[in-house]
Amino acid sequence: MPSYIEPIEKLIRQFARLPGVGSKTAQRYALTVLSMSDEEARAFADAVVEAKSKVTVCSVCGNYTDTDPCHICRTRDRSTICVVQEAKDVIAVERLGEYKGVYHVLGGVLNPLKGVGREDIRLAELFQRLTGEVNEVILATDTSAEGEATATYIARFVKQYGIKVTRLAQGISIGSELQYADEVTLSRAFLNRKEI
Repeated sequence: MPSYIEPIEKLIRQFARLPGVGSKTAQRYALTVLSMSDEEARAFADAVVEAKSKVTVCSVCGNYTDTDPCHICRTRDRSTICVVQEAKDVIAVERLGEYKGVYHVLGGVLNPLKGVGREDIRLAELFQRLTGEVNEVILATDTSAEGEATATYIARFVKQYGIKVTRLAQGISIGSELQYADEVTLSRAFLNRKEI
């Protein structure tokens, strides 16, 4: 990587701290910022500072918000709770425009190997929300071993309340060829098959 003067190197290092941004991409981002007009650069910096100062975490669901509780918790059907790992997962589900319930952001998954236990994610807050108005809890954690373990743990606890627990269907994606599916994916596709 070329050597730049310190202010540019500093900017590159800051961009490189972002997830998924390698050194070349960080360099490209830094040089793009430098090519902006003063107004554009100021607007970019102001947007970062404003988001950092105004965005907080909803005290109910754990999603990012600028009001507390968030607009989803205030306006949506609270009889269904969709449990996700991170706030970015809420955005993914919301893009569909089909889900009308509320969310619960765990802030991670159980991972004993990394020292992440029940008290390190928002499980207690979820369990406190299991009132008489909740009819269903949808588990939308990742399909990693940790995501599955977390979903299983939550399902066992929630079922004690007589609340319906569902898991997002998993299997072969649309447009995929059966011959290229791995055994785990194909097995889940068979287990999650539906009558047509």
